[in-house]
Amino acid sequence: MSSSLIDLISVLDLEPLEVNLFRGISPKTEWQRVFGGQVIGQALVAACRTVTGRMPHSLHCYFILPGDPRVPIIYQVERLRDGKSYSTRRVTALQHGNAIFSMMVSFHAEEESVFDHEERMPDVPPPERLASDDSELLLEHMPDFIRRYYESERPIELRPVEFKRYLGKKLPDGRMHIWIRTAARLPDDPALHLCALAYASDFSLLDATMARYGRTVFDKSISAASLDHAMWFHRPFRADEWLLYSQDSPSARAGRGLSRGLIFKPDGTLVASVAQEGSIRERRE
Repeated sequence: MSSSLIDLISVLDLEPLEVNLFRGISPKTEWQRVFGGQVIGQALVAACRTVTGRMPHSLHCYFILPGDPRVPIIYQVERLRDGKSYSTRRVTALQHGNAIFSMMVSFHAEEESVFDHEERMPDVPPPERLASDDSELLLEHMPDFIRRYYESERPIELRPVEFKRYLGKKLPDGRMHIWIRTAARLPDDPALHLCALAYASDFSLLDATMARYGRTVFDKSISAASLDHAMWFHRPFRADEWLLYSQDSPSARAGRGLSRGLIFKPDGTLVASVAQEGSIRERRE
């Protein structure tokens, strides 16, 4: 799988326009609409730039309209609350005079707690074992639309565990796992690593709804789009080091599918949780 030529740091480096107002750009790719993770990551950067001494612990957002990659995106931040322990921000992404995305972000000051537990990480092969010649051979035999996706330029490196599902293998329990990390080393800025993981969290998550059927959302016969996205940050991590993204889909019906994700460090530490609902339809001739 190719390394990305897209510079994630430059994508997340917003231009300040005025107090609470920022401008983000999209990388030059063949994508027809802005990648949802880019809008999430950029909106989180905008929110972080209005808060001092606190890190985001959760975000909840809605995708309203497809983003146009040809023009910049304006991010407007509203400072809703700065309390003793928590701060709250609302971020609206604007293009062509319309809101295309809306997000609420909550920030929390670090504190001690007697309650401390976490889910156990699934037992899967490490990312080093997935960089074998077998994976490259499988990539060669993938359908064109899937191979193009994995060979495309992007700032996130992906190593799927259940590689054969892209050749039509069904996963009866609907659980899939992908190792992820940024393609380039990031500076030692904790907020930037949070924003980078928020960017990466949108990769492949909606595809978990297809795991039971031996199909993927990259299939041209499938019409898929993210509707909303929620994320919770639990413990410190580096987004430029391997993280296991464990995904499943507990429900799909009426043209919508719900996907969940848990993100772990290789030592088993749970660092983040994700949930997303998307529009999932089979295209009609």
